Amino acid sequence: MSSCIFCKIASGEIPSKKVLETDDIVAFHDVNPQAPKHLLVIPRRHIEKLADLNPTDIPLVGRLVVAAGEAARLAGMEADGYRLVINSGERAGQSVFHLHLHLLSGRDFQWPPG
Repeated sequence: MSSCIFCKIASGEIPSKKVLETDDIVAFHDVNPQAPKHLLVIPRRHIEKLADLNPTDIPLVGRLVVAAGEAARLAGMEADGYRLVINSGERAGQSVFHLHLHLLSGRDFQWPPG
């Protein structure tokens, strides 16, 4: 999608501080971090939200989660632990409508979240 900021980051049109890249996934530092360490993990293919996935996307979802773990390792998040979050829809806190996983670390987190 030509107007999607995450599509532009994935294609390299907008620079980002990337941690991991594969043929179908990019992980990069969030420019508006909500924790001392905050990465975003996205599919290169534009998928608006979690609810738009279908059964043919199961392999991609698995690769996204595995990539999140690898990005956490590469960014030095493993020692402190980390939280992986997917917001789906505006009321859930999704502000960019391109499926993305938030990888947060470097502070204590509460449950349930606020």
